[in-house]
Amino acid sequence: MFSHGFISPSRSSNHLHRHLNVSNISSPVNIAKRSFELAGNFVYFPIVSQIMKESKPGHTELQRLQSKIIRCKRCPRLVSWREKVAEEKVARYNDWEYWGKPIPSFGDPDARLLLVGLAPAAHGGNRTGRMFTGDRSGDWLYRALYKFGFANQPQSISTDDGLQLMDCYITATARCAPPQNKLLPEEIRNCRPYLLKELQLLKNIRVIVALGKIGFDTIFDSFRTLEITSLPRRPAFGHGGEYTLNDRQTLIASFHPSQQNTFTGKLTEKMFDAVFRRARKLLDSNDSSK
Repeated sequence: MFSHGFISPSRSSNHLHRHLNVSNISSPVNIAKRSFELAGNFVYFPIVSQIMKESKPGHTELQRLQSKIIRCKRCPRLVSWREKVAEEKVARYNDWEYWGKPIPSFGDPDARLLLVGLAPAAHGGNRTGRMFTGDRSGDWLYRALYKFGFANQPQSISTDDGLQLMDCYITATARCAPPQNKLLPEEIRNCRPYLLKELQLLKNIRVIVALGKIGFDTIFDSFRTLEITSLPRRPAFGHGGEYTLNDRQTLIASFHPSQQNTFTGKLTEKMFDAVFRRARKLLDSNDSSK
C-alpha cells in the first residue's frame, strides 16, 4: 500500500512530519526530502522508496517522473491560472496554503487497476496537492474504491489523511487545473508524454477505468501511440462500455464523477459502483486463471 504527501516549507514542523506519512506506509521506507525550486518557491517532495531486496527499478523511475511533473511549466495558460487560484483562494479555504503546481500521479506502482481522470480541480487537487482530493468528485471516487477493496478508507481530504491505495494507481490527462475545467488541445498534447511514460513503467496494469470522455480518448490514443492495442480506431464513449485493448488489458469507460454529472443524475451511485464491480471481477478472474 502506498501513500504520498506533498508539503510547503511554511507549514509547521509537526505538520511536516504528518505530511511525510511515515506511519501510513506498511513496509520499511527511506524518506528523502528533496528540494525543488518552483516558481521562486522551494517545496519539499518526499521521495518514498522501499529499502527491501524486492525493490524494483521501475518504482524509482516513477518517483523521478513525478518529481519532473511537479516542475513542469509547458503550458503558460495553465501555469498562470493554477498560481492565480492558489494566491487568491476562496474564502472557505483561506487558511490553506494551496499546492498551486502540477499534480503528480499516485498509488501502488505494482497496481493492476489504472484510473485516468481529466485534470485537477482548482480548489481540490490544486489546493491539496493530490488527485481527486478535497472535492466532491473525490468523495464519489474514493467511496467506490474503498467499497471494492482498492483503498483503505472512503474519503480523501488532504495528503496527510492516511489514504492508501491498494492495487490501484491514479493518473490524469493533464496535471494542472484548467480555467472552467476546460483543456485546450495543445495542453492535452503537452501533458501526454508523462502518461506515455507511466504506461511504460506500470508493468502490471490489467484494467483501465477512464473517467470521462476526455480521459477515455486520452488513454486510447496513448495505447495507439505506443502500439499496444490492436483496435484500429477509437471506440465510441459510453458509460460502462468495455473494450479489449490487447490480450492483457481491458478498458472500461465511465462518466466522470463531476458535480455536473452526479447532481443531475446522469451518473448515479449504482452506475458508478457497477464500473468498479466489473473491474474487480475482471481482476479476480485474472487471478483465478493463473
